[in-house]
Amino acid sequence: MISAGEFRNGVTFELDGNVFQIVEFQHVKPGKGAAFVRTKLKNVITGGVVEKTFRPTEKMPKAHIERKDYEYLYSDGDLYYFMDQESYEQMPLNSDQLGDSLKFVKENMVVKVLSYKGSVFGVEPPTFVELEVTETEPGFKGDTSTGATKPATLETGATIMVPLFVDQGDFIRVDTRTGEYMERV
Repeated sequence: MISAGEFRNGVTFELDGNVFQIVEFQHVKPGKGAAFVRTKLKNVITGGVVEKTFRPTEKMPKAHIERKDYEYLYSDGDLYYFMDQESYEQMPLNSDQLGDSLKFVKENMVVKVLSYKGSVFGVEPPTFVELEVTETEPGFKGDTSTGATKPATLETGATIMVPLFVDQGDFIRVDTRTGEYMERV
């Protein structure tokens, strides 16, 4: 059991038959009345986000999310195939289970498959990935305004904003949590 006073980002717990992960939390102590905890919660199964307040003494059962390494092999239509790193068994997942979590993942990359009580609900890519820029407009000489960006398509098909000096064929590092350009590799 975990009390609302112990909430931290990333903690998972069960509430009303659903599993939630804390995205944001804030302990509020108003001048009048009792303290409370304001939270933004993400339903780990459906992906929906809700805001809810709790009394600091409320207790919820903690939910254990299993994260296991799998290698992404290939996609075949609507199915994506992953291989267990220990048993070499293949597991197909459909696009409904994955959402947009594979937009920065290429074949043969190791990802974490997330499951709760044996049912898979998502895939967590590595925090940082190195991908090739397959399409972007060339930067113009003299166009050096601070922080200027342009769209670039990556080898996985995802489109992100990159600085003007990044060219087609460059390899870049991307933060998969935010989808932002980090650096040229």
